[in-house]
Amino acid sequence: MGRVGSCFDNAVSEAFHSVLKVEYVHRRTFATRTQARLKIATWITGFYDTHRLHSVCGYRSPIDYEHDRQANSPLGLAA
Repeated sequence: MGRVGSCFDNAVSEAFHSVLKVEYVHRRTFATRTQARLKIATWITGFYDTHRLHSVCGYRSPIDYEHDRQANSPLGLAA
């Protein structure tokens, strides 16, 4: 990360919000804010984290990346 006030501080979250808007929000209509919140949360946990491929993760989903990282960790789990 960059210094405080640097444009690099928010790059990851801004990229996520851009993807969320382009791939999901702008393609649907929601009757209420509550419905929008529930559908967006479901999209994040059901698709974005589990199926969508990310270039930062070597074109794997974040879940697969985390599982591989934990499996290959030299530290292992504490007893």
